[in-house]
Amino acid sequence: MKTVILAGGFGTRISEETSIMPKPMVQIGNMPILWHIMKMYSYYGHNDFIICCGYKGHLIKKFFSDYFLRKVNVTFDLKNNSMEVLSNSVEPWKVTLIDTGENTMTGGRLKRVREYVGNERFFLTYGDGVSDIDFDKLVDFHINQKTLATLTAVQPPGRFGAFNLEKDNNLIESFREKPRGDDESGSAWINGGFFVLEPEVFDFIEGDKTVWEREPMEKLAESKLLSAYRHPGYWQNMDTLHDKNVLDKIWKDGKPPWKNW
Repeated sequence: MKTVILAGGFGTRISEETSIMPKPMVQIGNMPILWHIMKMYSYYGHNDFIICCGYKGHLIKKFFSDYFLRKVNVTFDLKNNSMEVLSNSVEPWKVTLIDTGENTMTGGRLKRVREYVGNERFFLTYGDGVSDIDFDKLVDFHINQKTLATLTAVQPPGRFGAFNLEKDNNLIESFREKPRGDDESGSAWINGGFFVLEPEVFDFIEGDKTVWEREPMEKLAESKLLSAYRHPGYWQNMDTLHDKNVLDKIWKDGKPPWKNW
């Protein structure tokens, strides 16, 4: 399965880092969080990535160009204008980097890569969150639900939007993004950002100004076409500098829960 990663936002809440680089390039340990996310998928055999670039997207392209050269032994024949790769230890990744516009909304970014996804089931995620989720179980769950979209539901504390889940069949009854107040009882679930989607979801996206987490997901929920895979394990996004420092410390302590490789 292909994995689409939204990596084009401005990352204004972590402006201490994103003033000079796109948010997915902010480092956890000595590698960008984008690399950590891709390693998570690669562990389960998903090595075909489509990255939706926008703000400072050229730095993401430069990273992969430099990363490849750092990891290989190579002969440059300057006279004949050729390069021969002798050996390499690079991950078996195919990485397609698409400029989806600097001001395009999340739904618009997704629709702009429709031709690269093709007519097949695919993953979608954001370039700023890690988890110990089992992607095999996520896909199996999605197939059994027979809906067009499955999101990963998590229960971290505070400050996020929530949605209601039907107790028996895992269908989302209603979806709202970041309401003014969260459920203080702790029973509310939030969108953890790891999706499995059918290609039909593109028809729910109008254009560049469409926010994926609003009209498309709301319509999918109203039509009972949006399922939620409950993930009780580790999940952490990198929304602020504090979040970045937390992830960085966990990585340096040597036992990051999301490191499955």
